[in-house]
Amino acid sequence: MGSLFCILAFALLLPLACATSIKYCDNSGDYVVKVSDVKISPNPVVPGKPTTFDISASTGQNLSNGKVVIRVTYFGVQVHTETHNLCEEISCPITAGKFVLSHTQSLPIFTPPGLYTLRITMEDELNQQLTCISFNFSIRFGSLVFNS
Repeated sequence: MGSLFCILAFALLLPLACATSIKYCDNSGDYVVKVSDVKISPNPVVPGKPTTFDISASTGQNLSNGKVVIRVTYFGVQVHTETHNLCEEISCPITAGKFVLSHTQSLPIFTPPGLYTLRITMEDELNQQLTCISFNFSIRFGSLVFNS
């Protein structure tokens, strides 16, 4: 009976371990770029190892230039910020339709484990916000972690 309970609990909670819940910064989500999915690999993130964030999105217009701003918070405190040229993260121009923005980074080996929030903002060359999302990710030293 105990084994059956463990198997059932694992089966019910496994989708939570793989899901990345995306929140728009503006509740209306009325942005030029619409984000449909974020995949994190590996998940959970392992300090000292490369981690890739694949952001699946779409737009109704061509995008030729801009920037991507990444902000990371840990227990509500901003711990890291970086800005990248959009065309260094993805081949430009981005034509109207679906695209995937991929960013790979290795976190320092001494990064403390826990739940982090990543906020990504895309802006055009005139600093107009194209999209703004946030999502949680976990850093652990090995075992299965559940994202919220």
